[in-house]
Amino acid sequence: MKYADVIVDISLEAVDRVFQYRIPEELEEQIQVGASVMIPFGNGNRRIKGFVLNVTDQPDFDTDRMKEIEGLTPQATTAKSHMIRLAAWMRDTYGCTMNQALKTVVSVKRQVRGSTKRYYTLCVSEDEAAEALKKAEASERFASRALLLRELIRKRTLTSDQIRSLLPSGESVMQTLIRHGLVAKESREVFRMPYKDLEKTRESVELNGEQKKAVQDIWERRSGCVHLLHGVTGSGKTEVYMELIQKTLDEGRQAIVLIPEISLTYQTVRRLTGRFGRRVSVIHSRLSEGERYDQYRLAQEGEVDVVIGPRSALFTPFERLGLIIMDEEQDSAYKSETVPRYHAREVAIQRTLMENACLVLGSATPSLESYTRALEGIYGFHRLTCRAAGSGQMAQVEVVDLKKEFEEKNYSIFSRKLYQALKDCLDRKEQAMIFLNRRGYSGMVSCRQCGHVIQCPHCDVAMKLHRSKDKAWLACHYCGQTLPFPQRCPSCGSPYIGAFGTGTQKVEQMLKDAFPFARILRADQDTTRRKHGSEDVFEAFYKKEADILVGTQMIVKGHDFKDVTLVGILAADLSMFSGDYMAGERTFQLLTQAAGRAGRGDRPGQVIIQTYQPEHYAVTAAAKQDYEAFYKEEMAYRKMMAYPPVCRMMVWIVEDLDRERAESCIREFYRIGKELSDLAVLPPAPAAIAKERDRFRYVLYAKSPRLGRLIDFRKRCQEWLAQEKEYKDTSVTSDIHPMSVY
Repeated sequence: MKYADVIVDISLEAVDRVFQYRIPEELEEQIQVGASVMIPFGNGNRRIKGFVLNVTDQPDFDTDRMKEIEGLTPQATTAKSHMIRLAAWMRDTYGCTMNQALKTVVSVKRQVRGSTKRYYTLCVSEDEAAEALKKAEASERFASRALLLRELIRKRTLTSDQIRSLLPSGESVMQTLIRHGLVAKESREVFRMPYKDLEKTRESVELNGEQKKAVQDIWERRSGCVHLLHGVTGSGKTEVYMELIQKTLDEGRQAIVLIPEISLTYQTVRRLTGRFGRRVSVIHSRLSEGERYDQYRLAQEGEVDVVIGPRSALFTPFERLGLIIMDEEQDSAYKSETVPRYHAREVAIQRTLMENACLVLGSATPSLESYTRALEGIYGFHRLTCRAAGSGQMAQVEVVDLKKEFEEKNYSIFSRKLYQALKDCLDRKEQAMIFLNRRGYSGMVSCRQCGHVIQCPHCDVAMKLHRSKDKAWLACHYCGQTLPFPQRCPSCGSPYIGAFGTGTQKVEQMLKDAFPFARILRADQDTTRRKHGSEDVFEAFYKKEADILVGTQMIVKGHDFKDVTLVGILAADLSMFSGDYMAGERTFQLLTQAAGRAGRGDRPGQVIIQTYQPEHYAVTAAAKQDYEAFYKEEMAYRKMMAYPPVCRMMVWIVEDLDRERAESCIREFYRIGKELSDLAVLPPAPAAIAKERDRFRYVLYAKSPRLGRLIDFRKRCQEWLAQEKEYKDTSVTSDIHPMSVY
């Protein structure tokens, strides 16, 4: 008799442990570690799903009282043993339940019915087919039959899609050919591929000296090691990645390539498919359920060797993983903002160690954590200091002081220098990019008479103005609430309602007004929501179907447009004063990445940064593309304030419909933290968004040199909370290494 240790599919602390079940004799061969099973659970024997974490022949208690597994979960996918170990590490590190961790690492939850395609194959000799064709050609009545026979003689097999493209009614004609014994039909399973038009187009390119050295040094220390590849924008990091992938494939192992934005997927897939052909696959959330399942199967069965995608692609179930590449490793998109609040970099490090693989972190603007670890020798450190051949020269960067523009009576969002540069760029038939990290039409709507700001009824934030051709509306970017644009102030009744601030939608309209003959595209969350929305926008710009691309941060990350000679950064200050200890770092990274988009072809590039703080070290360092100068200034601030990477940090977020209950809970956490040594606990406070979706929010930050101490603090708070029934409706979550303001 065999027994299974099962974790139930309920994400509650109270049941976050294994329960042992008997395995029926007829299922002993089928139920393995990682299987999804149906079990009777609780006093009422409710039928629920669970994951098998272990199979043993030693029962933990009296088998007469032990319940029995009912069967395998229909259509469920399984978890590999190494992914279960990774899930266990995530549970311990990030404070989630094992069930939540398993649901994260098993990125495709259920099997999806396979897709099939009909194939029609000529089943007679060439002579017999030629004779049938001759008869068909003898009569105009059989012209359709003759058309299909000619194509079958040429290709031998046709798919249903090919037949319909030749003749809309072609499949009915095929039925006649089948009845005459000329053609055989069969249905075959086909994998749903997100990008069907991509093929292998090129071999490797010759690397320069710096690139060759980076590849050689990384490859010599690849087993269980982490490397930082710090290269200026356009330095050819992707070519280094591809050479490392080639070496990994030659060893019979597999590679995962992580990118921060889904919008970068198509460009990355195109480049890697061009080198490695059909060995490349892609996984991300905008694929259909069928496409996602097929890519998961291809990876699990070893039919592909390279998978590209955002942070969820990290959990690709490769059996022979040899390399993980994390491009733009500094990007905050690698941090999950839902439970479990993991950082893909930390999970990638753990998977690298568990599977004796190699992790390469690439960036022109590395996170301070990674750069510090590289300087300390914890990571391998490799530099690419100049642009690669064919990537142009570094662009000329100019900083415009918006205070002076205002003093000189220029009230436009475009400085005079940027306006003239745009005009010149368009006259030269070149392309420009305009970056503003705020979507929508305007920042807020308020009454010009009483000053009332229209806020979301459910959140403590101002609503943003959005427009279409025939209407205007207000939207909350936190809960999604929308309201019609008011005709009068809801506070004083005044008709003088105005919108303040500027978003990408308004910038697009202003550019159309200023340059009516220019072709303008916009890329932000509003325009790229649909499945291939971002790919369509960037592909159109790549093909020079537009002159100006305006957008949020998604346009400045990793794109390679050879004809872009001008980049305008409208408001460098937007991220500078967010109240976040990482504000300076985030500003420097965005400005440097944006500046790196210009001049990547054979024409010189120009970058214009508009700011009210031209002397800020993040701006001056970005203008000079001087990472070391920025690092020195920023680390002095971090050391003074004891912020990461000097220490480790975590935050508690407590939310409740009852303000007093939320506040009393967070104060108890503060009391627990003050009793622990080697832990600095900041006094609790309302969150930056003090109310969201009608729930009041409080935060508590804690810092320690040791991650273990933060985990201990979290466990003590969880133990106290488990005893207090008063807080059963209170939402309590923790975040190790927070990267945004709560």
